[in-house]
Amino acid sequence: MALTSANIQRMSRADLTSRVLGMVDDDTAIIGGIGNAGFDLFSAGDRPGNFYMLGSMGMAVPIGLGLALAQPERTVIVMEGEGSVLMTLGTLATVGREAPPNLTIIVWDNAQWQLTGGQTTATGVATDLSVVAQGCGIANSNAPTNETEFEQAVRYALDAPSPHAIVAHIDAEPASGRPHDDPIVTKYQFMQAMGQQLE
Repeated sequence: MALTSANIQRMSRADLTSRVLGMVDDDTAIIGGIGNAGFDLFSAGDRPGNFYMLGSMGMAVPIGLGLALAQPERTVIVMEGEGSVLMTLGTLATVGREAPPNLTIIVWDNAQWQLTGGQTTATGVATDLSVVAQGCGIANSNAPTNETEFEQAVRYALDAPSPHAIVAHIDAEPASGRPHDDPIVTKYQFMQAMGQQLE
């Protein structure tokens, strides 16, 4: 049976974010996209290796890609909403072409631009981002249908060197908090966590 908006089991973004944080080590870099993706990442566990997008929609995947290429020994996870991924679809093709083995993209798909009024995105009509990612060359792309499958997909991504895309169909619950630090402070904390010397 094909997945439709009527039969998709929608999971909790906050819960899934916490599960991911429980599976990674301190050296893992996690890029949280603008809006609820970053807000829930902050609430699940603020850490120096988290970077929160606070003003640039669609830029979490490009930043994660750049970091994965610059530091190939580091595991990089991007958590981004489907609306932002749709804004910069070409980045998926670049990920497929460059194929960083240390990059995992988790797409939180609630089929709406939640923070701007809940307008339906293309994924709420016809677009399947896991299929799009595969078409862009990210062979390890899937859409888990429940929390157990999600955890299995994340563990596989952490263990199998290859770019991965995991599209999680989530509910529209608001985020439970927001990053409180000045973005400049967040930037420098993240740079230090990535081993950059600060002047």
